[in-house]
Amino acid sequence: MGSCENKIFPRPQEIGNHPEVIRRRSVIGVNAALACDIHGNVNSTHVNGTHMMTGIGGSVDFARNAYLEIFVTKALANDGALFLIAPMVPHMDHNEYHADGIATEIDLADLSGLTPRGRAPTIIQNRVHPSYRELAADYLKRTTQREGQTLHLLEKAFSWHIRARQTGRMLPTSRVGLSSEAPMRT
Repeated sequence: MGSCENKIFPRPQEIGNHPEVIRRRSVIGVNAALACDIHGNVNSTHVNGTHMMTGIGGSVDFARNAYLEIFVTKALANDGALFLIAPMVPHMDHNEYHADGIATEIDLADLSGLTPRGRAPTIIQNRVHPSYRELAADYLKRTTQREGQTLHLLEKAFSWHIRARQTGRMLPTSRVGLSSEAPMRT
């Protein structure tokens, strides 16, 4: 580990979640995420937005008070059936202003200083799995036809989660088994 050996340590529960300690130590927090969205919002506690997965706590304290806060998740789950960087998370523990970076096995998206509109292309380009990248880019393109700071098409954003609940997959039926280059059908 070299020069970082004495700087990396698990956080003890009794003092680790104290905001003052986190700020004073200029912590670079790395927390697990169940899912993120293309604007940088993070769900770290509720599977499908309803069932609590973790409950020890502390990630909110780190996200709000750390010098840098990085969330880590896989790009895909359930053998590619679920996309963990979705258009919108069904439960939000951390809003886009608390995530300085999102990392998956594909790469790290540096979100520091980006607006929600600036975060979406960065996340899609760097975090989204190639099999979903075109769908996510198409979703973003459709949202830019609307006005606002954080653009969403609620009926489309939640359709990904509804489809996963109904079929076990986020990909539309017309896309299952197709390459990532196939056009999106609506």
